[in-house]
Amino acid sequence: MRTPPALAEALADGTVVLDGGMSNQLASAGHDLSDELWSARLLAEDPEAVTAAHLAYFEAGADVAITASYQATFEGFARRGTGREEAAGLLALSVECARTAARRARVTRPLWVAASVGPYGAMLADGSEYRGRYGLSVAELERFHRPRMEVLAGAAPDVLALETIPDTDEAEALLRALRGLYVPAWLSYSATGDRTRAGQPLEEAFALAARADEVIAVGVNCCTPEDADHAVALAARVTGKPVVVYPNSGETWDAGARAWTGRSTFSAGQVKGWRASGARLIGGCCRVGPETIASVASVLRTP
Repeated sequence: MRTPPALAEALADGTVVLDGGMSNQLASAGHDLSDELWSARLLAEDPEAVTAAHLAYFEAGADVAITASYQATFEGFARRGTGREEAAGLLALSVECARTAARRARVTRPLWVAASVGPYGAMLADGSEYRGRYGLSVAELERFHRPRMEVLAGAAPDVLALETIPDTDEAEALLRALRGLYVPAWLSYSATGDRTRAGQPLEEAFALAARADEVIAVGVNCCTPEDADHAVALAARVTGKPVVVYPNSGETWDAGARAWTGRSTFSAGQVKGWRASGARLIGGCCRVGPETIASVASVLRTP
């Protein structure tokens, strides 16, 4: 496998296709994800399943694999009796699983690995990543995030995916923790309408990243496709940076029942509008599988 160009260079040249939801791909393969660690549990129990999920997306047309570390934290692993050294090894393994899939993929185009850094609420496993406002200070959130970001950066991903961030306080903490890691990042909020899930104006939220040289793309994920329409244009205008967008299927997560409800509204045809508005990293999040990513890739690669 050839060494791919820097992702920032690729974004300057055109559009890059992201993968879809890790959890739905693992569930479709028959894995039980009811545990609080969600997909991250399989890093310990069945890492080959994680690699296979990444491979399915690469071969469907994705250029970037987002690692299974969204819900992987030292605190979350500790609740299952996993010590700090072993937990650090599992965080690094998440990057290696994606790298292994890239080596196995029967494609000739460049492939990249994004190390997922999920929000504090993902560790709580109570749906609070869709609310934010955890009652913690920016400094406390920085202390939570930085150790695992250091481990993930040390595993040499191409980029850190600071994703599904509901709150500007948490975004500020992540941007502080990013300094000195020498790995580029994208920052994507979870949003509703023109506001973060915590209720802050998206314009103000995006502006935080405009000043961060380490951030190569800004946008939204795990929102509805309809909410993405407005957010993409706003992120491009406020930051002047490439935009990242990967909404969920349009269904709604019921944290109490730990199940999705409603119907899918994600259409591969929508990605043309996102690209026209400034999106350069485009894919899907929860409930968006390889078949849809294949359609997205086909649309984006059609002249």
